[in-house]
Amino acid sequence: MSTPQRIGVPREIFPLEKRVAAVPDTVEKLIKLGFQVAIESGAGDAAHFSDDAYRAVGADIIDSAATLWAGSDIVLKVRPPHGEEVALLRQGGTLISFIWPAQHPELMAQLAAKQATVLAIDCLPRTLSRAQKMDALTSTAGVSGYRAVIEAANAFGRYFNGQITAAGKVPPAKVFIAGAGVAGLAAIGTAANLGAIVRANDTRAEVADQVKSLGGEFVKVDYEEDGAGGGGYAKVMSEGFQAAQRAMYAQQAKDADIIITTALIPGKPAPKLITAEMVQSMKPGSVIVDMAAEQGGNCELTVPDQAVVRHGVTIIGYTDLPSRLAKQSSTLYATNLLRLTEELCKAKDGVAVVNMEDEAIRGLTVIKDGAVTWPAPPLKAAPAPAPKAAAAPLEQKKSGHGHGSSGPLPAKTLAIIFAVAAMAFWVIGAYAPEAFLGHFTVFVLACFIGYMVVWNVTPALHTPLMSVTNAISSIIAIGALVQIASPAAGLDGRPDSLITWLAFAALVLTAVNMFGGFAVTRRMLAMFRK
Repeated sequence: MSTPQRIGVPREIFPLEKRVAAVPDTVEKLIKLGFQVAIESGAGDAAHFSDDAYRAVGADIIDSAATLWAGSDIVLKVRPPHGEEVALLRQGGTLISFIWPAQHPELMAQLAAKQATVLAIDCLPRTLSRAQKMDALTSTAGVSGYRAVIEAANAFGRYFNGQITAAGKVPPAKVFIAGAGVAGLAAIGTAANLGAIVRANDTRAEVADQVKSLGGEFVKVDYEEDGAGGGGYAKVMSEGFQAAQRAMYAQQAKDADIIITTALIPGKPAPKLITAEMVQSMKPGSVIVDMAAEQGGNCELTVPDQAVVRHGVTIIGYTDLPSRLAKQSSTLYATNLLRLTEELCKAKDGVAVVNMEDEAIRGLTVIKDGAVTWPAPPLKAAPAPAPKAAAAPLEQKKSGHGHGSSGPLPAKTLAIIFAVAAMAFWVIGAYAPEAFLGHFTVFVLACFIGYMVVWNVTPALHTPLMSVTNAISSIIAIGALVQIASPAAGLDGRPDSLITWLAFAALVLTAVNMFGGFAVTRRMLAMFRK
């Protein structure tokens, strides 16, 4: 039997980083998978997770970072490790963290020299539907987009929503969001919920419907070019498109009170979208939140990790937006890592197995036992569906109502039906008692009316109309029963008791039909009420 592996969670040492890679809830589940879990003392303090909370779910608290790294088979982190942290990683150990291999070639070389196995959570193949539960980029971006709006509201000098007060009318804030990825969509939803007028743009035309569904207005660039790139990101656009885009941004900058930029291209510096001239054209007191500040920024005047004022416009370049909601960010990120660990430990024996045949795990694995395996090969295309056998041509439907055939009956069949019906009516008229004929006439008319009212209704209208007409039919049936159970019911040798019991049974059945019809109608109508 394999010895359970030990998972270590160190305290993040990156400046301003408050997140932690595991929270008490996920630690408890990791232990149920068979792992031992060790937490560096104080690792969760900045995210409001105390050492006692970790101890309560079975984690070991380690005072020294060196001891934690040396004694851990698997290390869970948030930020890419610094050089001194790589030195603490045990030979042949496993690291799961954000790595950004394209931006950190030296880090990749250092980790490979340690014969480590490294899973970069940022390299997850996001187009795989089953990988969504492990998608930490989406989790982080959603938090960042929300926080960007909060930071903008804090720096903005007015309400977001319009108001009419005794002192006068306050117009709503106008917010323009550049980039409608996960972070941009989160910002759109948050700003719209606060009552602002929200406009957004993205190089990917397919996100226009998503923008509108969140309450925003999609602003299209007057230039036809598809900006969809791989993995859900945008690609670098042509010079012609960029020129048209700058003209559109210049127009929006003059009108907007708040601009939030989210544009990033994997492995490359953030594109410059907001020029100094655009900032100068904005109204005094306006705000720009540059969410791409860590990669150079989308605004030419952005200063990373600072909020500065240029030309009367506050430009916020914070790179720690997820950490400004540390508890929420940590919980989401820790859950993503838990789902990844479940994929690595399907046997629930406390041993992680890196299966390179699994497309999701293969995409994440940038170093395997010291060998650099990044970039991963392209995902296999889904097999084309087997061609379906040619279906027999369907006869063209003819317009009609009800359940029966939409076409007329053949003349021969119709003649036979009329002949049989005429014969039946002749027999009844010739041999039935005279009193019965009146009741029979009422019965035939009731059947005809019931057919015309209910059975001949278009099937699409049967609910709730069907239940109402059933109730009407029940009332008609009750009227017929009253005639049958008339004072003359005992004449002609017919037993009164038989008629009474038949009438009682009929009343019970029609009552169920009538009240049931109204009950169904009420429930169906309730489905459409808010």
